[in-house]
Amino acid sequence: MAETTTTQPKTYVGTNKIISSKYPLIDNDPHFKRVIRYARTSDYVAGGVAAAFAPAALMVLEKFAPSHVGKGGFAKAMRLAGVVGLTGGFLYFYQRSTMRFYGATENAREVEMDMREMVDKVKAGEPLYGKSTLSPYLQGVAARQSRYSALLFSIVPWFNFVNHDQHGVDTAKYYQQAERELEAERSKSS
Repeated sequence: MAETTTTQPKTYVGTNKIISSKYPLIDNDPHFKRVIRYARTSDYVAGGVAAAFAPAALMVLEKFAPSHVGKGGFAKAMRLAGVVGLTGGFLYFYQRSTMRFYGATENAREVEMDMREMVDKVKAGEPLYGKSTLSPYLQGVAARQSRYSALLFSIVPWFNFVNHDQHGVDTAKYYQQAERELEAERSKSS
């Protein structure tokens, strides 16, 4: 008896991991600019407080237990504390915003913003997640490297700067909503 073998077509899209959560998934690999655009005021405040913590803690420590580092020594330490604080504050701000994309925290505002943005792109005939100059293979590599990366910010801060179409959501909902809106516009005009 002869065995038949079927070959699987090569694909560059990796497996899509979905983390179950209480809130809907918007994007499991949001672009850097999109995370910044969707950030809430509370994210900016939390990032600012986190950024101010290191210099403030150093000032308090210097007041109660002076270091006696000599002329100019404390100023250098404050600059370093400022850089550490700004870096940590930005990462905290970015992670808070990204968690809403993952559905890890309440994200009703972001769900509405996402639907509006994507439906407008569908109506305009633009690609949903932007144009990319990379090959599909490299887009897949980038997606696999940065998917859910904000969950490990404490180990390696990793951002998505690549436009690709692998975001873990069914994009049909955007096209269906755009069709409903276009149909409603047609019925109003006639």
